Amino acid sequence: MEIIPGLPNEIGRDCLIRVPYTQFSTLLSVSKKWKQEIQSNKFHQQRKLRGFCQNLIALIESDPIIDDLLQNPLNPCTPVPRLSFYQPGKNEWVKLPPIPGTSSDGLPLFCEFAGVGRILVVIGGWDTKTWQVMSSVYIYDLVTGTWRRGVDIPGGKRSFFACASDMNRKVYIAGGHDDDKNALTSALAYDVLGDSWNPLPDMARQRDECKGLFHGGKFHVIGGYQTEMQGKFQKSSETFNVDTAKWDFVEEDKLQSNMSFDLKGTLYKCCPPYLMRLDGSKWRQFIELHSDVGGIQNCYALEFEIDEKRPKWTKLELVI
Repeated sequence: MEIIPGLPNEIGRDCLIRVPYTQFSTLLSVSKKWKQEIQSNKFHQQRKLRGFCQNLIALIESDPIIDDLLQNPLNPCTPVPRLSFYQPGKNEWVKLPPIPGTSSDGLPLFCEFAGVGRILVVIGGWDTKTWQVMSSVYIYDLVTGTWRRGVDIPGGKRSFFACASDMNRKVYIAGGHDDDKNALTSALAYDVLGDSWNPLPDMARQRDECKGLFHGGKFHVIGGYQTEMQGKFQKSSETFNVDTAKWDFVEEDKLQSNMSFDLKGTLYKCCPPYLMRLDGSKWRQFIELHSDVGGIQNCYALEFEIDEKRPKWTKLELVI
């Protein structure tokens, strides 16, 4: 069966690879052949080779929603986190659809998220209506444009934890605090393809409100504070070596919580209203952040392409 009737498949595919990612979900519904084509590695390899793959930055933005004062007089303004994509060079912002079946039309408040292949994983957070801590995992497929539910975080409620992806298959979380506000040392790894959680060895220190990076095959957990030191943030970091499955020694003053690396090792940091990039020894403005939203929780830059294995995401963690 031809991709486009009357045309050789090479020409049909050459037409489809020019379609922007925002229309992929529409292409999937046209025919079984088109669905098979859009979801194939060959299709995305051709997009990359022909220069049609798109680089995106995914951000969680907090939009203020004004509630009816009669229904909620004590809390007239509730922030609703939403996911958006920004395409550098085109100055275009695309808001993702809300997660179906949730009590809010946005994301859980204070949730974490990470990119794995064509997948964006949203983990934990607070219910924006009840303020209850959530252990949920929601997965967004960039090609199909749809959400699905993953396996919940095991081991009790956890808030304000570090989170980072190896950009291949797993998402790592560590630290945060439990329902009794006790800072945690425990860590977990979520296998996106297997939809399963695995425990990791504990960190050497408790770390509430810590931040996570993944670089050079290691999961870096930065800053945070211990239970008895509420709000007094440490300047240390701990690193989990994926190959040895062990934590390295605690290091002082090495990384900051508003920094991250891309796939090439370039360092970025958030300095509102700009995302900055380190060029040589100088920080330079990379992009200007959204001016019509209340704030930005997290950000990922996505290199939307597929090589011989799978597409890759680059984490740029913004903490505002």
